[in-house]
Amino acid sequence: MSYLDALSMHGPRLWDGFLLTLQLTLVSGLLAFVVAVVLGLMAGSTKKIARIPARIIIEFFRGTSLLVQLMWLFYVLPLFGPSLGAMSVAIFALTLNYGAYGAEAVRASLTSVPQGQWEATVALSMSWPHKIRRVIFPQAWALMLPSLTNLWVHLLKGSSIVYIIGMSEFTFELLQLRRTTDWFFALAVVGLIVYFLIALILTQLMRLLEARAKHKLGLGPSLKEVLSPVPKAQQTPAEPTPTAGGGR
Repeated sequence: MSYLDALSMHGPRLWDGFLLTLQLTLVSGLLAFVVAVVLGLMAGSTKKIARIPARIIIEFFRGTSLLVQLMWLFYVLPLFGPSLGAMSVAIFALTLNYGAYGAEAVRASLTSVPQGQWEATVALSMSWPHKIRRVIFPQAWALMLPSLTNLWVHLLKGSSIVYIIGMSEFTFELLQLRRTTDWFFALAVVGLIVYFLIALILTQLMRLLEARAKHKLGLGPSLKEVLSPVPKAQQTPAEPTPTAGGGR
């Protein structure tokens, strides 16, 4: 069977697997961001009642394998009562696992904000939510985006492991395609190109978000300038117009 015949036969299944991978990446990535911000703020809090539970959650989900978490949630948890569908388990595990890693990026970015900014909020008698929302987080947001971008790409690749709980995502369908073609074509060509393109799009979108965040802080060009196909011309100061009798 030729490569084109194999792709034609498995095309619908590959497309369904691709959509499932994309859904897992987008939904879990957005939820992981929310978890990362919440846990990061709690971990950076000066109050033990917020900091200690956050540290326990972060260290637990960072210190255990995503594979073990998926197996436990899908096969072990139902033995104690609650049972979740495969999609819910996959999103839940990916969200908490990568959210825990993202929480450290959020916490580190908050601590990277200059101390003078924190002291200024204290001098202005700002409440904790007010100073975080208006002063600290906008500065930390620009700092944390590169790390969150890397984690989102890792989440994309990590989503391929959900086939162990019976989900036919893109990697699983590629393995099925391999049976009718060969290892090189199915995985090293189709999989390589598709995963690379998804990661590239995610990275570029996050870079635009980073450029926008930095521009709001006065640290870079605007989003319009970044997207402009024509670079902004550097304006040179006009030469002074000689006045009449200027040489006298």
